[in-house]
Amino acid sequence: MTEQEQKALEQKEREQVDHDFMQLALEQGQLAYDAGEVPVGAVVVQNGRVIGRGYNQPITSLDPSAHAEVVALRDAAKNIGNYRLTGATLYVTVEPCTMCTGLLVHSRIDRLVYGATEPKAGVVESAMCLLDSSFFNHKIETRSGVLAEQASMLMSKFFKMRREGKKKLKQLGAKGS
Repeated sequence: MTEQEQKALEQKEREQVDHDFMQLALEQGQLAYDAGEVPVGAVVVQNGRVIGRGYNQPITSLDPSAHAEVVALRDAAKNIGNYRLTGATLYVTVEPCTMCTGLLVHSRIDRLVYGATEPKAGVVESAMCLLDSSFFNHKIETRSGVLAEQASMLMSKFFKMRREGKKKLKQLGAKGS
C-alpha cells in the first residue's frame, strides 16, 4: 500500500468514527427533544471511548448554562477526574455558541466535530469565527457537516412542533374571548 493509499484509508476510517460518535450525539439530541428542550446533543470521546454525554436542558434544570456541550464536558471531567480534557473530541449536533466555544478552549478539547451550522448563534464558522482569534492560548481542530442533515431535521421538527403548539394556544385564547 502506498503512503497516499494509507492516508486515504486513515481518512475514511476517521470519517466513519466521526459518523458513529455523531450518531450518539444525535441520540442525546433526541433526549432533549423528548424533554421539550431545543434538541442539541453532545458526547465527549477520549481514546476511542465516550467519557461524557449531555443534551440541552436549561429549561428543565433551571440553568441557563446547561447547553449540551456544557453538560457533556462537565460529565467528562467528572468521569476522568480532571477539568482538562486533552486528547478528547467533542461531538455536538449543532455549531456551538460563544459560551460553549469558550468552554472548549478552557477545557483544552483537542477536536470539535459538529453537524449543522447555526447561522444566528454559531461562532465557529457562521456568525463569527471565534476559534480563529489570536488571543486564545489553545487551538482546536474542527470538522463540520457530520450528519448535518439529520441534526437539521431534528431542529426543524422541534421548532415546527413548537410553532404549531403556540398557534393552537393562540386559537384557544381567541375562542375563550
